[in-house]
Amino acid sequence: MSIESKLAELGITLPDAPAPAANYVPYVISGNMLFVSGQISALKGRLGEDVSVDQGAEAARGCGLSLLAQAKAALGSLDRVARVVKLGGFVNSTADFTDQPEVINGCSNLMVEVFGDKGRHARAAVSSPALPRGVAVEIEAIFEIA
Repeated sequence: MSIESKLAELGITLPDAPAPAANYVPYVISGNMLFVSGQISALKGRLGEDVSVDQGAEAARGCGLSLLAQAKAALGSLDRVARVVKLGGFVNSTADFTDQPEVINGCSNLMVEVFGDKGRHARAAVSSPALPRGVAVEIEAIFEIA
């Protein structure tokens, strides 16, 4: 089954690939690797203060959809993704917030839903006292290209 068919089966519509907000490119292809710049959530706020873990996980899923949109823009088709190699997740949170993994699972779960075993990846889920534009979550990705 193609990834496009899988997305349709899951009821997922990808957003347009977001344009960069500063002096960088949305992705770089080097050899058989695709590096996608950090994609930010629409949700603003801080986990542990005014954003719940469930809201954060949904925001992370939104970042994942933007990552997929960027990958599709870069490759022409998500069927060219051989594997999700790594996600780097950043969570805007208070100093005592410790549920970063549960937040970034929103994106990780999406990758496994879409790609199956090829979606299982290495990952970092870290806290940050602030993120660009006051967003709750930012996630970057590395994909292997088939």
